[in-house]
Amino acid sequence: MSTVLELRDLHVEFGPEPAAVRGVDLVLRRGEVLGLVGESGAGKTLTALAALGLLPDRATVRGSVRLLGTELVGLPVREFARLRGRRIAMVFQDPLAAFTPVHRIGDQIGEVLRIHERPRPTRRAARRRAIELLTELRVPEPDRVSRAYPHELSGGLRQRAMIAMAVAGRPDVIVADEPTSCLDVTAQAEILAALEDARAATGAALLLVSHDLGVVAGAADRVAVMYAGRVVETAPAHQLFGSPRMPYTMGLLAAAPRLEAAHALSQMPGAPPAPGERVRGCAFAPRCPVARSGCESAVPRLTLADGAQGSARAAAGGHLVACRHPEVTATRTAADLYPTSSPPAPRPRSAVTALRVTALEASYRGHRAVRHVDLEVRRSETVALVGESGAGKSTTLDRIIALGAPEAGRVEVLGRDTARLGRSEARRLRGRVQIVLQDPSSTLDPRMTVARIIAEPLEAQRAPRERTAARVRELLAEMELDPGTAGRRPHQLSGGQRQRVALARALAVRPELLLLDEPVSALDVSVQAGIIALLRRLTSAPESPACLLVSHDLAVVRQLADRVVVMHGGRTVESGTVDAVFDRPRHPYTRVLLSAVPALGRPRPAVPRAPVAEADPSTGCAFRAHCPVYRELPLEHRLLCERDLPAPAVDGAACHFPHTDEGMPLLGRPASKGHPPVQ
Repeated sequence: MSTVLELRDLHVEFGPEPAAVRGVDLVLRRGEVLGLVGESGAGKTLTALAALGLLPDRATVRGSVRLLGTELVGLPVREFARLRGRRIAMVFQDPLAAFTPVHRIGDQIGEVLRIHERPRPTRRAARRRAIELLTELRVPEPDRVSRAYPHELSGGLRQRAMIAMAVAGRPDVIVADEPTSCLDVTAQAEILAALEDARAATGAALLLVSHDLGVVAGAADRVAVMYAGRVVETAPAHQLFGSPRMPYTMGLLAAAPRLEAAHALSQMPGAPPAPGERVRGCAFAPRCPVARSGCESAVPRLTLADGAQGSARAAAGGHLVACRHPEVTATRTAADLYPTSSPPAPRPRSAVTALRVTALEASYRGHRAVRHVDLEVRRSETVALVGESGAGKSTTLDRIIALGAPEAGRVEVLGRDTARLGRSEARRLRGRVQIVLQDPSSTLDPRMTVARIIAEPLEAQRAPRERTAARVRELLAEMELDPGTAGRRPHQLSGGQRQRVALARALAVRPELLLLDEPVSALDVSVQAGIIALLRRLTSAPESPACLLVSHDLAVVRQLADRVVVMHGGRTVESGTVDAVFDRPRHPYTRVLLSAVPALGRPRPAVPRAPVAEADPSTGCAFRAHCPVYRELPLEHRLLCERDLPAPAVDGAACHFPHTDEGMPLLGRPASKGHPPVQ
């Protein structure tokens, strides 16, 4: 295959600070997918932006970036603009920020055509072509999407529209920067399928930048691993994921949670160098379990993993590793190199209920977000609430923490009906219920020190000063935070440290019910492993609080939860133990959700099929338009799904035709109670 994009000795510097990208070599061939992975701050996005000439003016780029033989470093802005969009295009991480908010989606896609095509198409012709592109990428209702403004679309639709804009000029190279981050698993599968469709339609090569190892494992032909501004290992995907040779890569892979079972997670000690921090020798040496004398003084270069001689350029398609001692890792596993956290041992289910939600209904901004939710969390138990974006998970959590009267249904917290609480009773109960939100940066006061943040809940309860100070020290140790952290402010901490501070603050008053809203979704996989290990210890302690965990990451749920409640369309559709729901799912929606999870060692995720027809959510089963079981039913059996809501189920599936333990749906009769058999 011919080379379409080649980066050689690429450096990116900002003023007098040390280089943030330090000598990156990458080769992208026509039609292939190259995955670029690593922790935050590794230089992945800077490398991608440098290839497109999108770095800020204060950045200095050295080295070589060649696109189809044309040198891009130093290319005049006007000439670069003619190539960008026509020869190389980008799919940004946040399409809401990348799209212009005051123009319709179809006009913004059509703008690419009007800039690059000759003869220049009319606006009307460009809009028609935009609708055709959306249709080719299997975007539902392409006419409506093309007329919509960016804020009127879901995250998944905006990302697919961004892909349509990227391929409008039929580029030779597509650069996708974290295109699936913050999306639920079915939306992720759709985005990956859209990128595959785009490549098939244009023949473009794809540089896929992602911290999600499962996404890269299912999509990439080759993978390059970055650390502290350098590529430290690169290989064909099956080799890198099957036989990693760089200790950093081994630790990264072993830290990733897997969907198949709760398992031991490796934890790499320390943290990567901060962007701009001066580094000598191997940047990973301070964290490396096989580092020896000389590693911290000499920079290792990419060489063949088997020890054979040869330049990186000559062996660009082989397995290359930047390590002075690859022979050590050839015979050892990550478990030999790094400490691991054991999965929690099974615990007997308590008879005391900490939280019970019955037939809950709730609205959000005039939209009926929750239609019927039933769930129960018992003391010392962790229950996960899962489902796609828009399923009603966060609204359910909001109604629980509000400790007020719901619109309909019943919420009982620690034995108290929240609809009957007076103001003083609610205040007393609030100290026994705490919440940890997804983004700790938005919940920690930037003006306060860590010690003051942790102490604040205790001060609100008028705890003695001596007891408060002792509790702060105890929590810092429990969260594995250095005592010196107490005097710092949130902006001086890493993402993992901020999340540990948020957890410490929530645990300061020893709550009996802990609500966790996506507590690890914004963290690197290595940091995530540490937080998962911490949560495992907290939830397995004898006096641990009951936990309700809201998450769209099902692999994380498998590592932490005792039971699972699945939501779709504002309703509870299935619940049960985590092993029962994940290994023997009964509801068709749960099966679709699980099959869409990108994971290491699994085939590429299945793509949800387009709906049969838009279903009226006020009657029958809301999932029937997307349901693979409904598609196979005889017409007379479909009437039940269209007419009647499946009965709510406790530790079961709310489905007329649920799957059995053997995996086959009950097509001969409905499973819902109160309905006559369907012949």
